Amino acid sequence: MSEAMSSGPLVIDVVSDVVCPWCYIGKRQLESALQMLAEQHPEIEAPQVRWHPFQLNPDMPPGGMSRSAYMQRKFGTSDGSKIYQPVRQAAGEVGLDLKLDAIERQPNTLKAHALLAAAGAHQHALKERLFKAYFEEGADLTRDDELARLALEAGMDEEHVDAAINDTDLLAASSAQDVHWREMGVTGVPFFVIGNQVAVPGAAGAETLMQAMLQVLQAPAKN
Repeated sequence: MSEAMSSGPLVIDVVSDVVCPWCYIGKRQLESALQMLAEQHPEIEAPQVRWHPFQLNPDMPPGGMSRSAYMQRKFGTSDGSKIYQPVRQAAGEVGLDLKLDAIERQPNTLKAHALLAAAGAHQHALKERLFKAYFEEGADLTRDDELARLALEAGMDEEHVDAAINDTDLLAASSAQDVHWREMGVTGVPFFVIGNQVAVPGAAGAETLMQAMLQVLQAPAKN
């Protein structure tokens, strides 16, 4: 390994949306990749993961819409059994059982991203909680009280939760971050940026992600 490793932990930036099933799958793949890295290279400091906002549907009304109407508009049918078959298969391979039929509302996710931006040390727990609530419990993420409940369960304190949900500056900042990643060329998520050097688009798998980490870690130090 190069001496560049001593400058601090590898940073992994993950661009994703909380209503993207491939992002949930990609999160599990990243967790497996990090575990593999730790087991195979215990000398490497644990990477730092940072989550960034991306809205699959940035033009979604603030109150969202019914899931069936969304499916009809996006796919031309409200029956997602065939459309989501590859997603269900990929999810099963990483131990996820998605309850897509339980989803009744397709939300605007800006408030969820604002909460994640304000979550601090609880960001990882909140990301997981939002994924699980939406894809496994059919939670209605259009509701402020539901977002607040999930944030509290993830460890955030009530004062910060209430402020984040209604903070117009935070909402604007999250929206600006979404625009930033689009301007950087991101058109789909998940999108992983390893050490600000290697990009891995999509849910490419744990092995691919680990190899990308090693590629950056083993690269010669730049003077």
